[in-house]
Amino acid sequence: MTSRGLLIGGCLATMTAAITYGLIAGDFWREGRVIMRMPWGVISVIDVYAGGALFAGWIAARERSLVRTAGWVVAIFVLGNFATSLYALVALQSSGGDATLFWLGPHARA
Repeated sequence: MTSRGLLIGGCLATMTAAITYGLIAGDFWREGRVIMRMPWGVISVIDVYAGGALFAGWIAARERSLVRTAGWVVAIFVLGNFATSLYALVALQSSGGDATLFWLGPHARA
């Protein structure tokens, strides 16, 4: 696996572990209410969704299928960087290491 694959796979593994830990040890709704009462909690949520919107823009530019794009965008806004890491890993594997194909997807051949 390339260093890019290790980086993206590491992000995916980290997010998987973090989400699993949070689901097991935490109370999503109770703790979410506390976080959303704090200014930096609100800023953190805005930051995550702004990043998700930027990543969704890359997916929309890269994909040809509106349904596939919509599925990934919904996944990003529900699962956060777990979904972004998964998408990037799939894009990396399907590109065969070609940077242009990674960034542009099927549009690289157009």
